[in-house]
Amino acid sequence: MIAELVSSALGLALYLNTLSADFCYDDSRAIKTNQDLLPETPWTHIFYNDFWGTLLTHSGSHKSYRPLCTLSFRLNHAIGGLNPWSYHLVNVLLHAAVTGLFTSFSKILLGDGYWTFMAGLMFASHPIHTEAVAGIVGRADVGASLFFLLSLLCYIKHCSTRGYSARTWGWFLGTGLCAGCSMLWKEQGVTVLAVSAVYDVFVFHRLKIRQILPTIYKRKNLSLFLSISLLTFWGSSLLGARLYWMGNKPPSFSNSDNPAADSDSLLTRTLTFFYLPTKNLWLLLCPDTLSFDWSMDAVPLLKTVCDWRNLHTVAFYTGLLLLACYGLKSPNADRECNGKTVTNGKQNANGHSCLSDVEYQNSETKPSFASKVENGIQNDVSQRTQLPSTENIVVLSLSLLIIPFVPATNLFFYVGFVIAERVLYIPSMGFCLLITVGARALYVKVQKRFLKSLIFYATATLIVFYGLKTVIRNGDWQNEEMLYRSGIKVNPAKAWGNLGNVLKSQSKISEAESAYRNALYYRSNMADMLYNLGLLLQENSRFAEALHYYKLAIGSRPTLASAYLNTGIILMNQGKTEEARRTFLKCSEIPDENLKDPHAHKSSVTSCLYNLGKLYHEQGHYEEALSVYKEAIQKMPRQFAPQSLYNMMGEAYMRLSKLPEAEHWYMESLRSKTDHIPAHLTYGKLLALTGRKSEAEKLFLKAIELDPTKGNCYMHYVSSCKNESVTDCKCRRIQKMMEILNQPQIHVLIYVIVCLCL
Repeated sequence: MIAELVSSALGLALYLNTLSADFCYDDSRAIKTNQDLLPETPWTHIFYNDFWGTLLTHSGSHKSYRPLCTLSFRLNHAIGGLNPWSYHLVNVLLHAAVTGLFTSFSKILLGDGYWTFMAGLMFASHPIHTEAVAGIVGRADVGASLFFLLSLLCYIKHCSTRGYSARTWGWFLGTGLCAGCSMLWKEQGVTVLAVSAVYDVFVFHRLKIRQILPTIYKRKNLSLFLSISLLTFWGSSLLGARLYWMGNKPPSFSNSDNPAADSDSLLTRTLTFFYLPTKNLWLLLCPDTLSFDWSMDAVPLLKTVCDWRNLHTVAFYTGLLLLACYGLKSPNADRECNGKTVTNGKQNANGHSCLSDVEYQNSETKPSFASKVENGIQNDVSQRTQLPSTENIVVLSLSLLIIPFVPATNLFFYVGFVIAERVLYIPSMGFCLLITVGARALYVKVQKRFLKSLIFYATATLIVFYGLKTVIRNGDWQNEEMLYRSGIKVNPAKAWGNLGNVLKSQSKISEAESAYRNALYYRSNMADMLYNLGLLLQENSRFAEALHYYKLAIGSRPTLASAYLNTGIILMNQGKTEEARRTFLKCSEIPDENLKDPHAHKSSVTSCLYNLGKLYHEQGHYEEALSVYKEAIQKMPRQFAPQSLYNMMGEAYMRLSKLPEAEHWYMESLRSKTDHIPAHLTYGKLLALTGRKSEAEKLFLKAIELDPTKGNCYMHYVSSCKNESVTDCKCRRIQKMMEILNQPQIHVLIYVIVCLCL
């Protein structure tokens, strides 16, 4: 228990510096703008939408169905709102829990010694986990890992009690339920069922490849066959249900997300996809260069067989094959068990013993973790759990490293990334076990004490370096500016573009413009960056340049509705009403199919229709304006702020002398946003027109309270006197304003307005 507690404590301590971090990168879309986290949204929507809040069956959905993770975000939101501290705290606690469970799992394989301690510390400190723990959206991977390990531990219990206890099927039920929960945290969680099967066949029963078919054919072990069959059935059921729930369609991604998948060359796709696992393994071995994003050209495509990186691919798969052969071959008579040499299973280590291959064959259907008589001698610790051999652990470690990573290999379907560090959270368990068992094997093999100490301290030093790198990397996740600056070396186009957004939000306009131009230098066809640069230029009254970049953005992505919207606004302000009208109409006709963020698209389309209605309104075409406003209301997404749209509806009805309808929409505008000043003024004008002067006066005064510096509030209030002495009325109202607004600087403004009115 000490190893579990110490490893968990280290996992907790290394990530304490993330508690002060802000929301970064994908956190904004998954948390800050996700409507499924809001209390007014029915919580059941979580089970119909993807991780980002898009309907799962929508053509633009990422199909990332992680309802348990989203539910945890919603609980965070309900307790602490949008305070990032509580979100980071949950991530750190989950990582500590996963570390403890992994250490406990390692103890089953390595025994209660310092090698288990090493494995736990290595997992706790590995820098590849920083994205999953420091980035809040990485909670999906950490939560999936928690239930992954719980499922695997339940299955180990099932194996050890199979045939000896009625509770064995209770453990199997726990395996299935935890596997389902792991999948509902993140898709790759379902792979624990395959890892469990590998454990049962190659570790618990210690079968070799050549023994599997004869065992099935001769029905030597029906309990094993039944367990594997049930694992297969449950895994197939979970995958089938998930495929059905997401509409029986794979997700679609842009070419920048996964350039290899978009390549027309079969050779390029093949070479690149074979190389990418090699790059992932290198990140596990030497996590020196990490990045928040590996898309676009972060990993250049392998286009020819002459590319020197193909040597890495060959070396990787050769090493993998050799490890697999080592793990599946028949063990030698002399081998090590928990750091001590074992001959035919006689040597005990820490109260555990190992079985030879001959003993397993003689036992046939007996499970290897049951008590035995070895070589005719009763073992004095026969009731204790026996440790698997190094070969068995290698096989299980490889399965932990490879199987959870398979969904990210583009083997069955294309994924929306090139490399994603957080995807390596579960595979890193297999990596840590491989490094530990390899160090242990070397430790046993060498005879000199100096070499043994060297191996031990080298492993400890690696853990120390991993821990230092983790703490340093956590600093990059403190805020978005630091994160994006850290990624410039790996993915300059994406990093510079996102950094430009951050600098713009800090009002560093010239630096932001420079960042956008740097991004476009590396990748000139990025529609989002072209649009963002155009928006920055528009906000700084450089309209001609802004129009140029909006047109480039539309050329790069014809479905970018926000570029049409701002193009139309500039044209309308320049008096080019016909061009503006055509632009708004074209925008309103863009469908939201296969779009990454359909909610943002719908908001832009609604804004286009709103501005088109305003254009008609200014031209005196009130009926056409009303028709467009009604279409905007029909297409309006949930997150769209409708107060201005409703107010303009009221204005159009007012111009058509349909006062009851106008009053209805003015009230709707104030209902949607109680401090919307234009609605106070327009509704006040209507009330004054219909003789409800006291109600109108309240609205005008409320508008003045909301913004004392807004001159037209005073103009409407003072000039709305009817059916009484105008001078007396205005003087009374001026006095009232002076009482409400006891601010000398505001009195000067009122005096100027009064002079104009009188």
